[in-house]
Amino acid sequence: MSTYYPNIAELGVTMRKSSYSNQGADCVTTAGLAGEVVVADSKNPSGPGHRHQPAAWAAFAQAVGTGALVPVQG
Repeated sequence: MSTYYPNIAELGVTMRKSSYSNQGADCVTTAGLAGEVVVADSKNPSGPGHRHQPAAWAAFAQAVGTGALVPVQG
């Protein structure tokens, strides 16, 4: 389950961008927070964002990494 958080800056966490990301802006930033993972758009790391349970975030990241997720055609 994800919890929307409108202003990540209020949480007082330091957001990190993956070392695997390139210099482009199509990335996410993350931070650990009391048993949750905070995720935000790298273009706006102060929020808004979402908080996820670590197991759910790990499953999502693994699916992305293995190519198990198929992009939605819009």
